Amino acid sequence: MASLRDIKRRIEGVKNTRQITRAMKLVAGAKLRKATERAMSARPYQESLTRVLQRVATTAGEDAEQELLQSHETVEKIAVVIFGTDRGLCGSFNSSIFRQTEKFIAEQKELGREVEIWMLGKKAPAFFNARKITADWSRQDIKSEDYLKNVLELGERLTAKFISGEVQEVYLAYNTFKSVLVQDPTFAKLLPLEVETSEETEASEDGSQIDYKYEPDPNVILDTLVPLYLQTIIHQAFLETEAGEHASRMTAMDNATRNASEIVDSLTLDYNRARQAAITTELIEIVSGAEAL
Repeated sequence: MASLRDIKRRIEGVKNTRQITRAMKLVAGAKLRKATERAMSARPYQESLTRVLQRVATTAGEDAEQELLQSHETVEKIAVVIFGTDRGLCGSFNSSIFRQTEKFIAEQKELGREVEIWMLGKKAPAFFNARKITADWSRQDIKSEDYLKNVLELGERLTAKFISGEVQEVYLAYNTFKSVLVQDPTFAKLLPLEVETSEETEASEDGSQIDYKYEPDPNVILDTLVPLYLQTIIHQAFLETEAGEHASRMTAMDNATRNASEIVDSLTLDYNRARQAAITTELIEIVSGAEAL
């Protein structure tokens, strides 16, 4: 059995760890509120932009000439952009999307396709390098105030590769924020953009159908809307990842704090038992010595 001093030292160590995990939980909770507000407030904008794009694409019909809407005849090479985090201690947030991405890459290679890997965050290279999967492009230490800059850079680079035919499809791999306890791994095809044409017409307040007339030509409008829509999707992936990271870290630190409290209780019980046993042994020795006299 460990000595009283060893048990007491372990209790103090676990208590110190519990203070750290409790503080990290509070910090993650504060960051989560802001990140959640940003992610949720961006969704209506993306949905509205999607509806506008659907109406314009419906009007353009088969005459749509926007290059980012056109599929390549054959798919020989694809690009996958993986959204990871720079910091750990957030449970299975990274590993869940990384494992599914690894499986997706293997499936694409079985189809005879070459896969180009783009990684965001420090944890993605750490995971995939161990599996001998290297990044063709990566960015680390990305802060929330740098999202717009990285969105524009990603959009320009991916668009150039797609239009030139260097890659025929582009996918985004990230976690969609659902709730504090749920973040769903998501694989979204970014390019070619898939915009469903709308068969329904919009009605005005008096019930009459609204017939939109576009000036200039719908194709000119698409040339402006499509790159903006592309950037919106990438930006939303950043926001979803940020909110999910803080939620997962808060949950992980809460569990760690609870576990630390349980360990402290267990060690305290062991300490009291060992102390009681030591006192009992000392009493027996004193009584035995008195009887010997």
